[in-house]
Parts: sequence; C-alpha cells; structure tokens
Amino acid sequence: MTMPVPERNSGSGVKEEESEDESEILEESPCGRWQKRREQVSQGNVPGIETASLAMDTEEGVEVVWNEVQFSDKKVFKTLEDKIKEMFENLMQVEHPNIVKFHKYWLDMREGRARVIFITEYMSSGSLKQFLKKTKKNHKTMNVKAWKRWCTQILSALSYLHSCDPPIIHGNLTCDNIFIQHNGLIKIGSVWHRLFVNVFPEAVHGNVQHHRNDKRTMHFFAPEYGLTEDDPAIDIFSFGICALEMAVLEIQANGDTVVSSEAIVHAGQSLEDPLMREFIQSCVRSVANLRPTAHNLLFHRVLFEVHSLKLLAAHCFINNQYLLPENCVEEKTKSIDPSGIMAEIKHRGRPGVQLKYSHVSPLELDKFLEDVKNGIYPLMNFASQRPHPVPRALSLTQEHMETGVKTPTPEPQEMETRKVVQVHCNLESIDEGTRSHLSIFLKMDDKLHRHISCDVLPTDSPKDLANELVHYAFICEEDCERLTGFLQEAWTKHWSSDRGSSGTTAAAN
Repeated sequence: MTMPVPERNSGSGVKEEESEDESEILEESPCGRWQKRREQVSQGNVPGIETASLAMDTEEGVEVVWNEVQFSDKKVFKTLEDKIKEMFENLMQVEHPNIVKFHKYWLDMREGRARVIFITEYMSSGSLKQFLKKTKKNHKTMNVKAWKRWCTQILSALSYLHSCDPPIIHGNLTCDNIFIQHNGLIKIGSVWHRLFVNVFPEAVHGNVQHHRNDKRTMHFFAPEYGLTEDDPAIDIFSFGICALEMAVLEIQANGDTVVSSEAIVHAGQSLEDPLMREFIQSCVRSVANLRPTAHNLLFHRVLFEVHSLKLLAAHCFINNQYLLPENCVEEKTKSIDPSGIMAEIKHRGRPGVQLKYSHVSPLELDKFLEDVKNGIYPLMNFASQRPHPVPRALSLTQEHMETGVKTPTPEPQEMETRKVVQVHCNLESIDEGTRSHLSIFLKMDDKLHRHISCDVLPTDSPKDLANELVHYAFICEEDCERLTGFLQEAWTKHWSSDRGSSGTTAAAN
C-alpha cells in the first residue's frame, strides 16, 4: 500500500518549515558580525553554559557557536564585571592549532538580564566520544597510528596551556569535549571551564560545579580533584583516561552507572602493546606528583616516532612557503633520479646505510607537509618548558618568519647584538574592549629595520615586554632599560588619554 501524495508533500513541507525555523536569526552581536540562529548545538559537557546555539560569522562566511552564560543576580554581575573582562581578554589570547578558537565576547545587561555572550569555533565533525561509539558499533578497532597522532595533539595543547604564566588548567577534559576535524586535526574545547569555576562558581544559572556529580564522566577526574588547588596533574589523569578510551573504544562499566577503578585497571591490562600500557598507566597514577608532565609525555617512546630533523625541516618549509613556487615539491621530485643517494650513514667496520630518493614517496611527503600545515604534527615537542605569559601574541616580520610558529621556539636561543638607534611606537585601541594594539618600529645600527606588533592590556608591564623582546632576541640586553622607559612613557600617555582617540604615537632616538 502506497502513501498518498498529499501526506508526503505535507511531511516535506514540515521539514522545510523546521529547516527555515532553525536558520531564523534570533539575535545579532552589537557589531553586527555574529548572527545567532535557533538551532542548538552540542560542543561537549560545558558546565555554566546556559545555551549554545549555531551562529553565522557574516564577515568570514563560516558557522560558529554562540555561547551564553546567564547570571542570576545583576548586582553580583556588576561586582564581578572587571574580573569577567580580564578573564575573557586572556582567553582571547589563547592561540594553538589544537585548541578550539575563542573569537569574541561581550557583556549584555539589557531588559533586566545579565549575561556574557562569547563566540567560539564550531566543530562540525563531532566529538571524540561520538567517533569512538561509531567505530565500536561498526566492529572496528582503533588504528594505532591515529591513536598516536591524536595523543600527540592533545598533549601539545595541554603542554601549551600548562606552560602559560599563570598556567591554565583545563579541569574538565573528557572525550566529550575533544573534537575531530575531517582532516584528522584534533581540538580540545571547554578550555574556559576551570576559569568559570574560579571566577563565578555560584553566580550563574546552572551551577558550574555540577559536572563533578555527573556519573557518566566521574572516571575522568583525578582522585584529588576538588580537594587541592588547581594543578596540571589533574589534566594528565583526565588525558590518561581519554587515551585509554581511544585505545579500547569504551571502558566497560559492566552495567554500573559509574566506571570503577577496577574497570580502568582491567582496560589498561587488556592493551597488547607494553609501551602503550606503560604510557597510560603513568598518567592515571593515584599520586599526583608521580604523573609525568604533558611536555615529558610528548617524548615518550610510544609517541615520539617522527624524526626531529624531518619535523623541523617540514615546519621550516611550511613557514617559508611564500618564498617557494607553487607545486615546488612535485616539480622537484620529477627532476630527481630515483636511484640517487639522498643521505648516507657510514659505520666503521660494518656496512653503512644509504637512503635513496626512491625510498621517499612524493605523495607521502605531500600528505606529511599537509598534516604539518594543519597542526597534526606540532613543533611543541621540541620546545623548551620556558613559561610564556598570557596574554601575548607577538606578530613577527618576514625577517623572523622562521620563528613564527605560535609556540615557544627551540633552544638554544640566539641573542641580538645590534643596537637600536631609533624607535617609533604606536598604540591603538581595539574595538570597545580594554585591549590595545602595540606596534614598535626599530631602526638598528646596521641600518636594517625591524617591525614588531602585539596586543596589550593596561595591566601589562612595559618592563616585562622589554625583557620579552630581549629574550626572543628582538633587541640587545643593553637597550632593555632605555626601551622600558620609552614604553612606560607611551603607556602612560595612551591610557590616560581619551580611549576614543585613534591612537598614540611616539618616537625616540
């Protein structure tokens, strides 16, 4: 028996109406760039977020997530306003290829309501949890190579957060807020969660503390969670559980609502690879100070398999691609003799090793370069553990494009020896926030020029900034004190003047 045509058309009409309802614009940002839609999205378990809706970035033409934090008391909101602004300004400076991007925020106190709205990157491919469920449903096992790449990317993000000054503790890392993009790039979300807990735990609708009582995710939290001060070790424990779930697809709870410690131990023992087993067990140790750091885990034998020279060469190639012709890899490999020797290792008393061009597939090389470009093989593995302050985002000139990766650069650090003979400085206010954009033009004694820029806050210290310029070899140590005085003068003049002005310019010889 066939369904009557009118009913089918009617059903189709309902779907179209639903689709139109979801795309309806409910609200716009004050600047008009972000447009909130009716469709709700799930971007992981993010306590404190009242709603998360799909939105459109009209400037870039991409979908984003419109997050709202509702405050129950306007008076409390007003007392916390400065803290909220400082927290969100810092979050906007978090920049890493394996962390969900935080785009914009603003405060809204109209119509008797108090809320914070912030825009984040939309991860359309779904969470790691969803991927693992689908994989298990299809009776498949986890690909070991993918597991290693994903662990490396998550650890790279955690290493970045933990090396910030002060350290950023995620505090809510689960497979629900780790996302996979279609190109294999992993991104962790909900980075702001722990900051919410510390800044306004009781002031928002939907108490941000409730997640600890969610029985489905209790096994992700370290035994000491909530009993001691924030510490990177709680993130390492959570990462270990995520790595275990990635390896076994699901930790069996045997009908219980809570995954027990015994179930975790059993899942770990079921792993065939002893290196993988030891790696995960080191992360989930019950004693916090026995757990390794994210930086140290990046060097574990189970993950560290891409040769450092290969990775450094690939990053150098990507960062200097503007100097090279298009399709240069393909054109270069065409002209190379496959039987030619690419590299040779000689040994005394025994045969050496020869690597020929035929051993390297151009297709594999292109894929590796694409993965490096997308952030799948981060350079963080080879970075020092030197803390880097937040906020800070130095924009480098082409002269220093080779160190333009948004992670700390490898040791040893070279020092600048040239003296500064002339300085020009410009400070411009950004949007309606408290941030300003600082541009510094330096003329060196060899007549070469250097242009550096970054976003700054009124609370940033000119002395710290000058010391940072010395540390990253932008100026020599002898010029540090003079530049500090010059920046202090520009700071005072800019933030004491009318914020509505176009900017503050200063120069010195």
